[in-house]
Amino acid sequence: MNILKKINSMRLERGWSVYRLSVEANLPQSTMINMFNRETLPSLTTLESLCRAFGVSLSEFFREDGTPEPREEEAGRLFHAMTDRQAELVLSLMREFAAENKRRGTLAQKQE
Repeated sequence: MNILKKINSMRLERGWSVYRLSVEANLPQSTMINMFNRETLPSLTTLESLCRAFGVSLSEFFREDGTPEPREEEAGRLFHAMTDRQAELVLSLMREFAAENKRRGTLAQKQE
């Protein structure tokens, strides 16, 4: 896995500039610029800050096979056990949570 490519890809997926990433991760912009320009790997502390900014755990960051988290699998099983009306209500609630997080400019932090 190319860690820098993954960080850059996640940054671009969100439409963030390097400056915005540094703000979201609470890291100096110079740290981000040096990391990308010199192609140096981030320290564990820096990577943890970046993962928090992206709203992912370290294990999710390093997962390459696309295997869902156990709770995602459970959510899928439960979702398929619902009626169409129940599923629509759950989706509506999830959309509200996501919109609220977007308004606040934060992502719900995932627990490992």
